Amino acid sequence: MSNVKTTSVVFVGVGGQGILLASTIVARAAMLSGHQVKTNEVHGMAQRGGSVIAHVRYGSEVFSPTVPEGTATVLGALEQIEALRYAHYIAPDGLAVVSATSVVPVTVSSVSSGAATYPEDVADRLKRAFPRLVYFDAGKMALELGNIRAANIVLLGALSRGLALPEEAWVGAIASSVKEKQRDLNLRAFEIGRSVR
Repeated sequence: MSNVKTTSVVFVGVGGQGILLASTIVARAAMLSGHQVKTNEVHGMAQRGGSVIAHVRYGSEVFSPTVPEGTATVLGALEQIEALRYAHYIAPDGLAVVSATSVVPVTVSSVSSGAATYPEDVADRLKRAFPRLVYFDAGKMALELGNIRAANIVLLGALSRGLALPEEAWVGAIASSVKEKQRDLNLRAFEIGRSVR
């Protein structure tokens, strides 16, 4: 068994929230920092409203792109119930960064059987599930910037504080992952996220 330390990041949310972009930026930031990186494809229903999960692992040597349950250094969630759904991935001392966003998933919609309901005590459940929790409204902060679609990058900024990657690697990863006309907005969104405690 190897003693090589691998950092594992899990992103969760629903289709349409930008999980793929967020995971791509983490992978690029890790590569720019000199790490070996492995990622998986985004799993889940990619259409808007479906549950989505993505894994990123990096270190000096990485053997698998899949994050074993109970080992994630950081869990980033763009939807609060999805954070609870995938809580089993986080390590006991792991950091959960969760946006206070509610997206009623397709399994709860009125079109389906209606067997599930969205819980009202989500904040309390999150506090119980994650001893290290950063819980804030990334969507509201993105709206203040003028674009709700930047919520994933706001969350990424907050999440970046739990990973030992230099800020210049994050900036380079964002710059190379978004369209030029969206670059300044996304860099501002990241900086705003970095200020979240």
